[in-house]
Amino acid sequence: MNEKQEPEQNQKKEKLNDITVYSVLFMISAAHLLNDMMQSVIPAVYPVIKEKFGFTFTQIGIITLTFQFASSMLQPFIGFYTDRRPKPFSLAAGMCFTLAGLLVLASASHFYTFLAAVTLIGVGSSVFHPESSKVALMFAGSKKGLAQSIFQVGGNAGSAMGPLLAALVVIPFGQASIGWFAFAAMITILILIKVGIRYKNRLTLVSAAKGKASSAGTAARLTSKQIKLALLILVGLMFSKNIYTACMTNYFTFFLIDKFGVSVTSSQLCLFAFLAASAAGTVIGGSLGDRFGRKYVIWISILGSAPFALMLPYAGFIWTVALSVAIGLIISSAFSAILVYAVEMTPGRVGATAGIFFGLSFGLGGIGSALFGWLADITSVKFIFQISALLPLLGIIAAFLPDMEKIKR
Repeated sequence: MNEKQEPEQNQKKEKLNDITVYSVLFMISAAHLLNDMMQSVIPAVYPVIKEKFGFTFTQIGIITLTFQFASSMLQPFIGFYTDRRPKPFSLAAGMCFTLAGLLVLASASHFYTFLAAVTLIGVGSSVFHPESSKVALMFAGSKKGLAQSIFQVGGNAGSAMGPLLAALVVIPFGQASIGWFAFAAMITILILIKVGIRYKNRLTLVSAAKGKASSAGTAARLTSKQIKLALLILVGLMFSKNIYTACMTNYFTFFLIDKFGVSVTSSQLCLFAFLAASAAGTVIGGSLGDRFGRKYVIWISILGSAPFALMLPYAGFIWTVALSVAIGLIISSAFSAILVYAVEMTPGRVGATAGIFFGLSFGLGGIGSALFGWLADITSVKFIFQISALLPLLGIIAAFLPDMEKIKR
């Protein structure tokens, strides 16, 4: 390549990095929807398997902890490895673990078989999340918050569909019907093969060095101490958000059945309302973060949900559902902003950072679920909702995050 051609090639790369490729974002979001829909079948069928097999709340918590542990532990390592050696088709390969786990889950009849099934599904999740998040940011152009939200809303929508599908499919047709979701896994594999082709083609057009150079500027203006403090604050906020969300996702149905005597189907529909609101909040949060700054979205999202969380355990049925929708809408807007903020603080390590924060999301959720299950057994389901309502108050620490938008300007 001669000296004249080299600047032209660099200009093309810069232009390519600024373009938001919505076709890829929607494909990876659709894959995220199907992936998390399949995973959400796990907590959605807890009332069914608890009654069928006589599991305690502690055992339910251990099942969730096992799934979340398998989902979280591998993610940082996979992200770190693929930052150095990108594997475009690892997404499709990882989905094969999810497919196997669903088939085992459909026929499980023993506690340890359930643990094996959710471990396989968790491994599939560990491969999917860091790599797919990297794909979303790779094709985000200048709209990183929006791109992450498009990707994330697919997952939230899929999670919201779990209780609905449990109410419409699993409860009427039984545990064996979980095997039907294997068709969704096959469709997801096909989508991810196509995404892998686009991913591979992009790697040949944009050098990793160019991506590092474009993202390093903002973080370079912060001291090492400021970066470490900011990342520590983000971890604290993830702790607050995800442990509270774990309580809602895994025990809200039991809370409604225990307090108001509603049917299992009705409780699943109420959980669907909470999760659907969470999906909507994700899109709103990403767009607002791009426009007004991620620090303020994070702060308002977590701390802003606290009044509603504190009121929920004492409200009547209609107000309980309404408050859960408000909580889902507000608190879910934080994750995209947290992840993009963390990526900006650690340029050149998109996969590893995404793996760490997705891993934290799953891991903290699993720890919270096991803890709340144990507490519910020795106290009551109502008590764990009273205790968990204090967690969003931790959102106050977001005030100490550096304002990245001001630093950029």
